[in-house]
Amino acid sequence: MNGIILETERLILREYEQADFDALYPILSDPETMRYYPKPYDEKGVQRWLDWSMDNYRRYGFGLWAAILKETGEFVGDCGLTMQQIDGEHLPEVGYHIRKERWRQGLGKEAARAVRDWAFAHTDFQCLYSYMNAANLPSRATAAANGMRFVKEFDDTQWGHKTAVYAISREEWEER
Repeated sequence: MNGIILETERLILREYEQADFDALYPILSDPETMRYYPKPYDEKGVQRWLDWSMDNYRRYGFGLWAAILKETGEFVGDCGLTMQQIDGEHLPEVGYHIRKERWRQGLGKEAARAVRDWAFAHTDFQCLYSYMNAANLPSRATAAANGMRFVKEFDDTQWGHKTAVYAISREEWEER
């Protein structure tokens, strides 16, 4: 498997490849999985997601990475570090999306913690963020389980809803 970034107890996180389209499409096009986004993605949207992720690797040296279950080789979602506009600031964000059939198994938390640790070990960022629709309680729980604290909510004009922001500083991470 090329492009492996890191491994956890159960997961391999690796760079996306174009061949991941067919595994990613059912996740990003699913209305339940994407209920906190404006709408599920169509084929063009999923391709933009892949292109954006691969462009981030070239631009920043990181991005969203495909999450693969070690035991079976199954594509279960993604998790990674991206640069996002959060309340008008360009900030490093730990993001995650897990296939609904794999929800409530701790995979998002496991991946997010590994990405957090990777980011503090491989970048100079002094703080990492996760942001989500304020109504997305499972994503908020994953951010909290990643050691992040609630920072604020704001009216997100880009997405048309209240957005919750969580963060962990390098100092907080080092004290863990």
